[in-house]
Amino acid sequence: MALRHAVLAALLDGERSGYQLAKVFDVGMANFWHALPQQLYAELAKLERDGLVAGREVVQETRPNKRLFTVTDEGAAELRRFAVTPSKPSFIRDDLLVKVAAADSVPAAELIEQLVERAAVATAKIELFDGLLRTMRGDRDEADFLATGARIGPYLTCLRGRSFEADHRDWCERTAEVLRARRNAGAR
Repeated sequence: MALRHAVLAALLDGERSGYQLAKVFDVGMANFWHALPQQLYAELAKLERDGLVAGREVVQETRPNKRLFTVTDEGAAELRRFAVTPSKPSFIRDDLLVKVAAADSVPAAELIEQLVERAAVATAKIELFDGLLRTMRGDRDEADFLATGARIGPYLTCLRGRSFEADHRDWCERTAEVLRARRNAGAR
């Protein structure tokens, strides 16, 4: 997957500025694709040059002018082509897992502290996802929203992000408990 596909997907909900796109990535897309604001601006320029998005300038009196971007028909076609291409299996690449793999040879206290911190970050992300999910479905219950909602893709990705963070939090907490118990029992 290329950043271009994530940007195109983020623009499906309508016209956005680069700043708004960065906010969408921080909140809604960060659970499966990370990009820095400068990467997003560079990708928007490439997408516009390639005809996959259209940009228009909005004149603002009290602030600098801004550009708003929308997906073109060519961009929607590119996203459809991407969607039907077989996906590669996902994998985990996490330095914390490397540290845990070395748990028998490194100080337990520092590792436990990192696990506790990571569990707290996961808990905060779960709360963020819960808020996003509530906002997306409004006053509807989840089953009704998923059965009849107009656009469920972002909701489904948020569900996956929430599930990932909950599983990660639980693993961090359990791993910290195991390391504490071993330390208290006198094992390394």
